[in-house]
Amino acid sequence: MPFWNQKKDEKIYSKYEFKEVLGTGAFSEVTLAEEKETKTMYAVKCIDKKSIRGKEESLQNEISVLRRLKHKNIVQLVEVYDEKCTVYLVMELVTGGELFDRIVQKGSYTEKDASDLIKQVLEAVDFMHEQGVVHRDLKPENLLYYSNSEDSKIMISDFGLSKVEGSGSMDTACGTPGYVAPEVLRRKPYGKEVDVWSIGVIAYILLCGYPPFYDENDAELFRQIMAAKYEFDSPYWDEISDSAKDFISHLICLDRKYRYDCQQALQHPWISGNTALDKDIHKSVSEQMQKNFAKSRWRQAYNATAVIRQMKKLAMNKE
Repeated sequence: MPFWNQKKDEKIYSKYEFKEVLGTGAFSEVTLAEEKETKTMYAVKCIDKKSIRGKEESLQNEISVLRRLKHKNIVQLVEVYDEKCTVYLVMELVTGGELFDRIVQKGSYTEKDASDLIKQVLEAVDFMHEQGVVHRDLKPENLLYYSNSEDSKIMISDFGLSKVEGSGSMDTACGTPGYVAPEVLRRKPYGKEVDVWSIGVIAYILLCGYPPFYDENDAELFRQIMAAKYEFDSPYWDEISDSAKDFISHLICLDRKYRYDCQQALQHPWISGNTALDKDIHKSVSEQMQKNFAKSRWRQAYNATAVIRQMKKLAMNKE
C-alpha cells in the first residue's frame, strides 16, 4: 500500500459527483463535489501525480499533518483516494470566504471582534502545537469563515508548508515574507514560535488594516522584520487600546525567548478579559484593508524557492 494509506480499490467517482472547479494551483485543482449518498458537499483537492513527481514526500507530509489535526477551527481531511493519474484529498467545505473580504463587507467591526477572531486562531494553533505540528505559513488568506452566517467560526487552511516537530530540522526559508518570523529569514533553526509571530502580524492588521512591515524593496522589508521595526502609527492607532498594543508587542517580539506561546497569548487580558474595546473601527480598518490588500502583491502567495533565492542573494543568513 502506498505511503499515504489511501483508498486504492474504490473509485472516487463512484461515491462523489463532481461539480464546478473552485480554484486552481500549480500542482492541483480544487473541485466542489457532492457525496451521492448523503448529499453533503465537500471540496476535493485533485493532485496530478506527474506534476509532483519527486515531491511525493511533501504530499505525504501534508496528509500526515492533516490526519493529526482534528479541531473545530481547522479544515478537516475526510478521506484520500489514490487513482492512476491523480491523488484526491476530500476536504471539509468552507463557504464563508476570506477573513479580510468578510471584514470589509461587515457593517460594523470592533476590537472585540478582532479579539474573538484571534482567540479562535490561537486555540487552533495551540492544539496544533500540542500535536507537534508547526504551520509555518499563517496568513490572512489561509483564514476562512466556515459559513456565511454572522456568527460563523474561523477556519485555518492550507497545511502544505506545515512540519511535524522532530521530523527533521526546521531551518528552511519558507512562508510569506510579510508574515514570516525573523529567525526564518536569518536561516536559523526555528520552532513553533514562528506561528505566534505570524498571529501577531495578523492581529496588527486586524486593528489598523495595513501590515506592520512593508517596503517595495524586499531587502528593506527583510531588514525591518529582522529588527522587529514597526510602529503604532497615528492616527490609525489613536483609538486602539493600550491592551491591544501590549498584546501585539508580546507576539511580534524579536527575541523568541520572550515571545509569548499560544497559552500565554490566550491568557492575555485582551483575549481572556474585557480590555478589548467595543468602539466601531470598521470605517478606518476597511478603508486601509481595501487600499493595502486588494489586488496587491500582499494577497499573492510568494513562491518559497523565490524567497530563498532572494535571501541567499542578500546574504540574509548573516547577523
